[in-house]
Amino acid sequence: MSFMQIKDLCVHYPIRGGFFNTVVDQVYAVDGITMEFDKGKTYGLVGESGCGKSTTGKAIIGLERITSGSIIYEGEEVTNQRRKRNSAYNRDVQMIFQDSHSSMNPRKRVSDILAEPIRNFTNMTPDEERRRINELLAIVGMPEDAKHKYPHEFSGGQRQRLGIARAVACNPKLIIADEPVSALDLSVQAQVLNFMQDIQDEYGLSYLFISHDLGVVKHMCDDIAIMYRGRFVERGTSKEIYADPRHIYTHRLLSAIPNIEPETRLERKVERLQVEKDYKDKQHNYYDENGKVHPLQPITDTHFVAMLNAEGGN
Repeated sequence: MSFMQIKDLCVHYPIRGGFFNTVVDQVYAVDGITMEFDKGKTYGLVGESGCGKSTTGKAIIGLERITSGSIIYEGEEVTNQRRKRNSAYNRDVQMIFQDSHSSMNPRKRVSDILAEPIRNFTNMTPDEERRRINELLAIVGMPEDAKHKYPHEFSGGQRQRLGIARAVACNPKLIIADEPVSALDLSVQAQVLNFMQDIQDEYGLSYLFISHDLGVVKHMCDDIAIMYRGRFVERGTSKEIYADPRHIYTHRLLSAIPNIEPETRLERKVERLQVEKDYKDKQHNYYDENGKVHPLQPITDTHFVAMLNAEGGN
């Protein structure tokens, strides 16, 4: 049973112009997406820059105003609500930001950064708070003396670990991870991803993992949604997306995954050229005359593709 449902979520930004500064058009950043979150599962949200995936995450947590649609949490409508600072929703839905440096106050020590959610959502005594901070640092593999330092004294990977520690401080149900490893070296990426999976196994967290890297998403996610121009073009389990992609945009993304095997280089080049040709030739099956993505159609109970009909265009 899902603890959160997102129905037809839209985030539109007005474009103003003319002498009276009236609204002349809209930017459809997020344009009618639907998702559900179950306990302990990781959901991938994948797409190119500007497709609306980060806006989706910010809208869910309340950093962007929702134009229409609804968010149902534990059976209660929470869309655009003026919530108290210590509300259950604010406690149970946390976010790991892409830029770990700018998401932390440079004038605060790590102890205060980690203590902030604890003070907002719990009534711990000072001794309990100190023990919890030490516990959080241990969870993400940081030494205890790190709490006395400032954010600029850490590397990017260490700051991202601190961001994870802050996000799990109050045992949330859902963590929205917005490109949490995109700015890190490959070896550090692996460390951070493994920490996230270990924490998930221990606490039963759910993740919304936002990324443009299909290789990382394959490693992390149970279910995946591919996003383009504010809409889902394909949604399904990780196995379905990688083994049986149906949308031409999904094919395009998968063909761009780097491969270091030199003996298959020519074969992969031919495949990419064929994918690009199909993308140009078959767009009418997947986009309308204005370039908008068609509504999702069911392929199986768990696999959905945006096309005119479920059989055509493949």
